[in-house]
Amino acid sequence: MIEARKIVKRFGLKPVLRGVDFHVERGEFVALVGPNGAGKTTFLRILASLAQPNLGELRVAGFVLPAQAAAVRRSIGVLSHQPLLYGDLTAEENLRFYGKMYAVHDLEKRIDATLSLVGLQRRRRDLVRSFSRGMQQRLAIARATLHEPALLLFDEPHTGLDPDAAAMLDDLLREVAQRGRTIVMTSHDLQRASDLATRVDILSKGSIAASFKRGEIESQQLPDIYRSVTRG
Repeated sequence: MIEARKIVKRFGLKPVLRGVDFHVERGEFVALVGPNGAGKTTFLRILASLAQPNLGELRVAGFVLPAQAAAVRRSIGVLSHQPLLYGDLTAEENLRFYGKMYAVHDLEKRIDATLSLVGLQRRRRDLVRSFSRGMQQRLAIARATLHEPALLLFDEPHTGLDPDAAAMLDDLLREVAQRGRTIVMTSHDLQRASDLATRVDILSKGSIAASFKRGEIESQQLPDIYRSVTRG
């Protein structure tokens, strides 16, 4: 699903990614963790075709970037720090707008299905500006999954959520993963990452410093390993 080799990204003279190798199989849920400034968001933007690397080879969902960026964008769903929703439209109007952009087949049924998935059927005709941060995040996931993409890219989706909303989002992410979607999620929360993902990769100093599949280490070991590879 993702094949990234020797990805380099610089901003001016400042290197952010220093030859990242990153491979994700279909159906995996990979959590990408690392300290501030490690390049997590930059790397996710490159995977989403929203930024270009300076060097390296990249294939996403079977397409080569940057040459086939349009095809990649049709094959992925992206959840960034901003929900990318229109406050003066209702929940279903937002989904209808995005659905028409993606030429979603049987759009009204897909709107019903995604609103049910995120638990917003009863609020479908309410303006998004009246939604809490947690509800907006759930609707943003509906937006990202509406066109049934093969790959989902989530950039710190729990940011700004209270504990109840974060727990609800955890359940929703598990539900999406169980439906066979491939997910890459950046996160600062090691415990949450290890609980949700089938694999945890640690990005440090511009490269993948460590990678663990579920069951390879105990979750309580992860903080010590994280400190070791990010401070070493």
